Amino acid sequence: MNQLEKKEPVQAILIADGFNECFVPFTDDKPLALLPLVNVPLIDYSLESLNRSGVEEVFLFCSQHVDQIREQVRVRQSDPTGCSWTVGMTVTVVSSEGCRCLGDALRDLDAKGLIRGNFILMGVDTITNANLGALLEEHKRMMKTDKGTAMTVIFKEGIPQQRTGNEVFIAMDKTSRRLLYHQRLKPTQNNKERSFNIPLEILLENRDVTLKHGLGDPQLAICSNTALPLFSDNFDFANRDDFVRGLLINEEILASTIYVSLLPREEYAVRVNNWQGYQIVSKDVVSRFVYPLVPDMGICGHAQRYSFGRNNVYRHRNIRLARGSILRSDVVVGERSEIDEKTVVESSVLGSGCRIGKNCKISNCFLMDGVEIGDGCELEYCIIGVNAKIGQGCQLNNGCILGQKVEIPIGKKLMKTTVQCTQPDDEWTEGSEKIGPKAFTIPDSEQNDEDVPMDSDDEDNQPSNGFAMRLSKLDLCYAPSDYSSSSEDDDSRAASPVQDDSNIFLSEVIESLKRGYSEKSNTDYLILEINSSRYAYNMSLSEVNFFVVKAILQILIIQENVGSALVSTFGQLLGYFGPVFKNYIRDRDSMMDCMKALEETAQQEDLIQAKMAQVVHLLYEKDYVSEGVILKWYEELPVDDLSKKSLAKLVDWLMQSSEEEDDDEDESE
Repeated sequence: MNQLEKKEPVQAILIADGFNECFVPFTDDKPLALLPLVNVPLIDYSLESLNRSGVEEVFLFCSQHVDQIREQVRVRQSDPTGCSWTVGMTVTVVSSEGCRCLGDALRDLDAKGLIRGNFILMGVDTITNANLGALLEEHKRMMKTDKGTAMTVIFKEGIPQQRTGNEVFIAMDKTSRRLLYHQRLKPTQNNKERSFNIPLEILLENRDVTLKHGLGDPQLAICSNTALPLFSDNFDFANRDDFVRGLLINEEILASTIYVSLLPREEYAVRVNNWQGYQIVSKDVVSRFVYPLVPDMGICGHAQRYSFGRNNVYRHRNIRLARGSILRSDVVVGERSEIDEKTVVESSVLGSGCRIGKNCKISNCFLMDGVEIGDGCELEYCIIGVNAKIGQGCQLNNGCILGQKVEIPIGKKLMKTTVQCTQPDDEWTEGSEKIGPKAFTIPDSEQNDEDVPMDSDDEDNQPSNGFAMRLSKLDLCYAPSDYSSSSEDDDSRAASPVQDDSNIFLSEVIESLKRGYSEKSNTDYLILEINSSRYAYNMSLSEVNFFVVKAILQILIIQENVGSALVSTFGQLLGYFGPVFKNYIRDRDSMMDCMKALEETAQQEDLIQAKMAQVVHLLYEKDYVSEGVILKWYEELPVDDLSKKSLAKLVDWLMQSSEEEDDDEDESE
């Protein structure tokens, strides 16, 4: 029996369809699996999570846009520098065009006989960094004590007062964690239920009952091999809520039980099944709560795509920022994007090839690839589709959604509006308005939140186009430190795991360098120690470059007489740490990481701020950073940065030297 268990492959079913219309018009001609979240398709997050959890076989089920999904998987698998999930994990696309719900999909998979044992069940709209392999092992241990275990449902402590339609109220046995009662909470604006009707027998038949309100349901589950046959035997099981409710009502008849697993605070799992969930998860990814699924770790490829800066600003290596443009905080700027003069961007994600004009204000927006925004536009809480164009002087806010190739004429003002580039179908014609030749509004569904009964368990009853599901200002239940650089502490939510790892990594690098400097040990050993710490804490190369330079600067600050001789002391340190420095700071990208570390340290240490120009000049003289990198870094500094003024003379000197060298070359020719 043990030998058979060891041979059992770790399998997962990944559902590529959302079975709702929450992302119309984006999913009209494109599958949900390819919807980009922080410039990475949802499917890549899911497959990366499964791969990190030790899954060996994934059955990717889809019923719509099958060819696009097959092509996406094929491209990823054929690219030698592609996603890490392509190594060591097989992905098989299973399709059935007749499926209209999760239950149909699982019944089809059961008929095909692909699953051979316990398996992980999740959708592409679930974003998680949880260790699913450990949850699978826990489920197997539970099966040894209860042969009727059919499923372990996974929940996460929810955000107080935040409702996206994915929150539940449950009752469970405190000791065994067996699920006794399950009710999905209504996504109301006031987020308050006056009462719950729990069957009396639950309290009478169970000695110790725990009630959990407002749990987040990421639609993650660990299933036994009996789960699929149960779906096949009960055709009224349309979704997982139906499955749970059916087993709870007929537990003795079906001889099946369900258990609960609550994720720890340091693990993340949220479902993205509407635009408000999309907004929340995007911000959490940018704020590094989903580490290591963050932009600078290269989710969609082994190579780094973004550099990570302070205030959670991620810049692709190949972008253009005009003078006077400002990236405030929580911003991702994709490849080949251009931001013109005096434009301010905050709490937003820009896809590749976006072009934003002058004097624009972009806040809490998500721009897909190829978006063009004219001069003087103001966008707030908007979703803008691929290759959409917005004319000069437009104002879009309060959850506007623009589909692909939409063109908004000059000077338009829109709010709470969904727009697509073609005339809506007959069922949507009534109430649709033509804004421009390639801009037609889609009227909101007449369904109101109040129409959803309080005791409804049907997740499809959630309003897809209602105001509550649009982008909007998030409730103040979020701690300020979650989405900003505020130093105020809030114990109501766990700190970002990467921040803890980064601090520990930096501390270890400082200790290694301090010990090496005092003992004058071989610098090759220091490099080995740093690399060991890097792999232990899963640091990217850019982060290592940044923290090594920052560690050397921290050691500089604690040296004797540094106040009166900072530059000469720094030169002495570089005399010893030079091999370490040059091992990591080799090319333009790493030199830029070096300058970012210097910039951040100067903001924290007045001594370095006062001698900023001399420190930069020393790095230039020692050939640690090039003239081009210094000029580029200087150009990207905010206008109000203190370093900008102190570096002005040095920059002028560098530019003059460069011009003189060019003149000399011309004369020699």
